[in-house]
Amino acid sequence: MTTFDDRESAFENKFAHDEEMAFRAEARCNKLLGLWAAEILGKTGEDAGAYAREVVKADFEEAGHDDVIRKVAADLAGKADEASIRARRAELLTEARGQILLEG
Repeated sequence: MTTFDDRESAFENKFAHDEEMAFRAEARCNKLLGLWAAEILGKTGEDAGAYAREVVKADFEEAGHDDVIRKVAADLAGKADEASIRARRAELLTEARGQILLEG
């Protein structure tokens, strides 16, 4: 292989790694958001875990995270508004990224 091929391969590998890490952070963020919402809804234990999985699955409906926000906002109607859900999600995304980095 030439130096160019080596560099190209390294960039491709880095891009793939970065995309995987971003996907994992988004999924972790959605799980944490689901657990947060479950607590507000009074769910505990396995019920909270099941709800968090529903929130993670909601992210596969369309690109972006608006589908997750809509689901959680509908479920928390009267308990949290969309702006507070978005703010909490932003906080949790930072937390999720940190957790993913610590895991390696």
